[in-house]
Amino acid sequence: MISLVARIGGIGLLGPGLGDWAAAAAVLRGSREHEPRRTELPAPQLLPAAERRRATAAVKLTLASGLQALAMAQRSADALRTVFATTGGDGLNCHALCETLASSERLVSPTRFHNSVHNAASGYWGIATHSMAPSTVICAANDGSFAAGLLEALAQVATSGDEVLLLSYDTDYPEPLRSVRPIPDGFAVALLLAPDGAHAQDAGLARIELDPAAPLTDAPADSLPQPRLEAMRRAFPAARALPLLRRIALRESGSVALDYLSDRRLLLRLQAC
Repeated sequence: MISLVARIGGIGLLGPGLGDWAAAAAVLRGSREHEPRRTELPAPQLLPAAERRRATAAVKLTLASGLQALAMAQRSADALRTVFATTGGDGLNCHALCETLASSERLVSPTRFHNSVHNAASGYWGIATHSMAPSTVICAANDGSFAAGLLEALAQVATSGDEVLLLSYDTDYPEPLRSVRPIPDGFAVALLLAPDGAHAQDAGLARIELDPAAPLTDAPADSLPQPRLEAMRRAFPAARALPLLRRIALRESGSVALDYLSDRRLLLRLQAC
């Protein structure tokens, strides 16, 4: 049996009132109050001008969070494997396409169409970073997409021996789609995962391992003690990562249960470095 274990070398995060990992870590530790406000999407400066104009919220979220994680770990993106995980891709673009198809003309913009594919964020990442490395795109179609992406990334680290960048993100759905999938804003988290023992001079932020004795549990998923952050965890599938990130921010070791399947949670062991 292959052991699914890795070291977290870098973290990126972008969400409502959270501009980067440093700000999020302070809020998760309780040393700073969370100030609710809309997610601020930075311009994707690495993209050529034409692609920059076409970049959607999903592209901006993944580029910003992914580059944060790489900067923290002092890694380059050009040869780095990536795993993208999202519950539904680009909600705003989906809404715009539905509006067009419901109109009398029903002429879909080519830009809207190519941004609608599920691997659009991965494609823009390759253009921005000049990466030719393998990229996997996952959708669990429920609140377990972060856990599904993490499981895939850990498996790739174990089988390839390479570092892998996990990018999990969600974008908001306007009405009437929001009534069915009530994601209120954009949220993204990026984790740079390295093989255990790699870069021994840099142990990273934490060591993470899928519990080999019981990888799945029927126990409830871990929650957060701060009401605003718990509301955020529940609102965004990608924010199901927050209990794991809180332990890292507090430098705590222990087990973490994350939403995965409808009746099972993913059980992880975390060792602070």
